[in-house]
Amino acid sequence: MERLIKIAGASLNQTPMDWENNVGNILSAIEAVKKEGVKILCLPELCITGYGCEDVFLSEWLSEKAMQKLIDLAPHCNNIAVSIGLPVRIKGTTYNGVALVNDGKILGITLKQNLPLDGVHYEPRWFAAWKPSETYKLKAGEETILAGDVIYNLYGIKIGFEICEDGWSKEKRPGFQLKEKGVDLILNGSASHFAFGKSLEREKEVVVNGSKIFNCTYLFVNHLGNEAGRMIYDGDIIVAQKGKLIGVNKRLSFQQMNLLSCEINFDHPEKTIALPNLDGKEKNEEFVRAASLALFDYLRKSKARGFVLSLSGGADSSCCAVLVAEMVRRGIEELSIELFCERIGLPLVKNEKEIVSRLLACAYQATKHSSESTFVAAKELAQSIGASFHHWSIDEEVNSYEKKIERILGRELSWDTDDIARQNIQARARSPIIWMLANIKRSILLTTSNRSEGDVGYATMDGDTSGSLAPIAGVDKLFILQWLKWAEKELGYAGLSYVNNLQPTAELRPQERVQTDEKDLMPYSVLVDIELLGIRNRKKPADIYLTLSEKYPDHSLLKSWIKKFFGMWAANQWKRERLAPSFHFDSFNVDPRSWCRFPILSGNFKDELDELESLP
Repeated sequence: MERLIKIAGASLNQTPMDWENNVGNILSAIEAVKKEGVKILCLPELCITGYGCEDVFLSEWLSEKAMQKLIDLAPHCNNIAVSIGLPVRIKGTTYNGVALVNDGKILGITLKQNLPLDGVHYEPRWFAAWKPSETYKLKAGEETILAGDVIYNLYGIKIGFEICEDGWSKEKRPGFQLKEKGVDLILNGSASHFAFGKSLEREKEVVVNGSKIFNCTYLFVNHLGNEAGRMIYDGDIIVAQKGKLIGVNKRLSFQQMNLLSCEINFDHPEKTIALPNLDGKEKNEEFVRAASLALFDYLRKSKARGFVLSLSGGADSSCCAVLVAEMVRRGIEELSIELFCERIGLPLVKNEKEIVSRLLACAYQATKHSSESTFVAAKELAQSIGASFHHWSIDEEVNSYEKKIERILGRELSWDTDDIARQNIQARARSPIIWMLANIKRSILLTTSNRSEGDVGYATMDGDTSGSLAPIAGVDKLFILQWLKWAEKELGYAGLSYVNNLQPTAELRPQERVQTDEKDLMPYSVLVDIELLGIRNRKKPADIYLTLSEKYPDHSLLKSWIKKFFGMWAANQWKRERLAPSFHFDSFNVDPRSWCRFPILSGNFKDELDELESLP
């Protein structure tokens, strides 16, 4: 008789320590796949507690409560085997575990062997790595179960686990030992953060190659949505059998759970029927899907009533506005307008633009240095997406501040001697009133900083950085500029035509001084090149120069750009420490609380920049 077994994965939109939500999603997934005749269900890593509990994982009570929730869930796992992730406390140490529950009984708990400590991951702070081949008898309620490196026999097949980083480890991957023990099915419940292109790498390296190398069926299941504020999870569910891709779900869903099931023939793999691949992974589309889902989850989980945005008519603020509009469009497309409104606590309204009007308030805050072209760009975009639009002048406030300082100094301010201060006071004068609007509306104030500006501190503290969420701080300016053109053409945002015809400028100096961002800094293409080498790849200035010297033949100018980048980077670390929380989109970011840490005070690369100057 053939071993023909239906297996499934369920990606879940969990929230740290939200027991009702998390357990409710788990139960919904179990009941849904039971109706399909599924016998084995894989759920994401740490799905009972949520992955992002951070230092609360160090407490005794969290693991105790998670174990009690597991015991409560066990009776619901009748006639089905379910893998459920939770933290496990053993002799005062916390481990990252996954329990396999079948017919109301906890069969055992497998503990994670490889812990990530790179990029956005800090797992060794909270968990200890379990040693291969070791087990421990653990008390779970009235039962004693085996924990550690455990293999299970169910439905005539052997089941083993890799947990997230276990599947990425090259030399210490548990799959090698699982293969030696004749495992037929490897389950991998993960909390693997979203980054551009990562899903394809995950599909190929972890799942398809894993199934081929270990001669087994491999099922990968990821968390879904913006779980805890910064990281986005794409909800990947991927199935492969002995090197053949069997199924991939549609990622980045607005649903609370996303399911994928398939029937696996363990005796005759050639008879296993592959499912159609419904998901696209083009970078521009990935960005808008991930960002809109992240905004949706941030809005509903924070219990805020909407967003407020200082819309300048420039690229960055326009990008934020379009992402909110896309959040609405994609949300109601997937959920229905009724469910979308219910999920964010909005009274039912009749159409998409009215929802945007309720959720997004934009304000153009002019000074005498603002241009008519940026006002038109802001107004046309806001009106085209349905956002409420306001505009006012802050000249009175700026003049008041300047007059007070002039009285103290006993002289008039001038652009020749007080340039930075005069620019900054304009940006700061905009902050109190836009914050006031956000407070009154009980809304999230969006800041519009991008990663390129975050690198070098090209932003005014308590000015354009004011806000509680920075949705585009994880992507560089070049990407944003090309994405806006893509969005105008591919997503149909005709209102972006005005924005896309403008050159980026802060508009903080008199117009006759012809201020542009690239004139203040350097060409954005150069800044991005230096950033990738210096921040992501951690190269010193001299090595960056040698790498880029062929691309930029004016070596004197290249040296000046590199010196400017590192000088501004070192001097402005205190600004990075105060940037609003941002979403992680790329292979790296400059948020000091997630990816990139650097001392506030340092030697400012003096020796390294001297070395750069000595090069021909």
